[in-house]
Amino acid sequence: MSLHRYTQHILCVCLLFLIIYGYYILLVGDGNVFDPYVRYGRILTWAMYIPRICTYFVVTFAFGNLLGIVCFNTFPESPRLKQSPLLIPFVCFRVVTRGLFPELVKDNIDRNIGLCETVGLQNFMFEVVTDMPINLAKNRCVREIVVPHNYSTSQGSLYKARALQYCLEPEINCLSDNDWIVHLDEETVLTEDSIIGIVNFIAEGKHHFGQGSIVYTKDKIVNWITTLIDSVRVGVDYGVLRFCLKALNRPFFSWKGSFIVANAAAEMDVSFDHGPESSVAEDSFFAMMATTKGYTFGFVDGEMWERSTFTMMDFLRQRRRWLLGIIMAALSSKIPIRHKVGLILMSISGLTLPIMTFGLFLGFIYPLPSWGGIHPLICSPLGTLLFLYIFGTIKSFSLKRIGYLKFALIIISTIGCAVLAIILESIAAFWAWFSHGQIAFHIVKKDTPRKTIV
Repeated sequence: MSLHRYTQHILCVCLLFLIIYGYYILLVGDGNVFDPYVRYGRILTWAMYIPRICTYFVVTFAFGNLLGIVCFNTFPESPRLKQSPLLIPFVCFRVVTRGLFPELVKDNIDRNIGLCETVGLQNFMFEVVTDMPINLAKNRCVREIVVPHNYSTSQGSLYKARALQYCLEPEINCLSDNDWIVHLDEETVLTEDSIIGIVNFIAEGKHHFGQGSIVYTKDKIVNWITTLIDSVRVGVDYGVLRFCLKALNRPFFSWKGSFIVANAAAEMDVSFDHGPESSVAEDSFFAMMATTKGYTFGFVDGEMWERSTFTMMDFLRQRRRWLLGIIMAALSSKIPIRHKVGLILMSISGLTLPIMTFGLFLGFIYPLPSWGGIHPLICSPLGTLLFLYIFGTIKSFSLKRIGYLKFALIIISTIGCAVLAIILESIAAFWAWFSHGQIAFHIVKKDTPRKTIV
């Protein structure tokens, strides 16, 4: 680790604890001790304390993020090849799409193939699995699989899980047990670092599944608000995801649907055919089933690029679907309780988010005295989550490229977007309250001319 990157990491950790302390000072206020029952009355007092108690459900998630930030370098060196790409097993980059954005898929395939060849990877293929024909150009590195309309899995899996399972059918699958699969979304763009990270992960051979970080600003930014809100996802990748995969070798809380590196034999054993309940958040359900079967997970170095949702409505639909999918996985009898504790905590914290949000805003108007150490326990997770937004933005933009002034304005804007994110996520959670039993997989708009701007 270079001294410069180590210094950046130390400053980053200091910023984390400074934000936590600052949030504590803001929430405690002047620190006066008073009887809230006398000042506000019993009903209003409990109306403010109950939402703060609900904050405890995110303590574990926030602590995992804190450990990931503190224990592992937040500014790692770019990965270097540990083994020649010519010596690793066959790699299948699998892209699942409805076929609604054929030009986007074609452009990304061409670009990603070029990057693989630049790194020196030769034993690979891009497999596009689509509901509607895209008519990709004939290429030795490309295989197009059209899922028949009348195809159904034995357990009745739907949407993306159905398409992924179709690839594993004996008459469709062309991979051997030693081959590897890299799952990408249709808008996912590889980078040289991510390909090197994949090669190193496969060559190391310690784990059956792996996942890396995704950033949302390196491609064309369509909606600045949703993009800055998604900076928290970058922070979570470097926080709890990295901690769980590096220290625990399992995705304790959740698992993304792209930048997945999977051993072919392990994926076929776990399968994506677990019924409709696994089809809304097929990625998280798959990861928990793999954990149940004893497979191990690792973190993949490097970053891939994706885009945030283009509209607020798509953002709300996306968050609602994620929450419903996680709840379905948490309630599933197919996953033992010991393997879904993280999903249960995520479900409860997601469903109670509107209550917590109401309590947080109410607390700034009606401050409460500290109750048995409740303030530090609240400030630590909330301060950590605010830090993840800021850190994610720091990781997503280049200070040298955009300059100090624009960089500072983006950081300030991120703090404002973090407040807006709480409101939007609460709306999505409130929407989920009235969506019990509904299964939906809304496809967001993704096709727009590509232009790298940051």
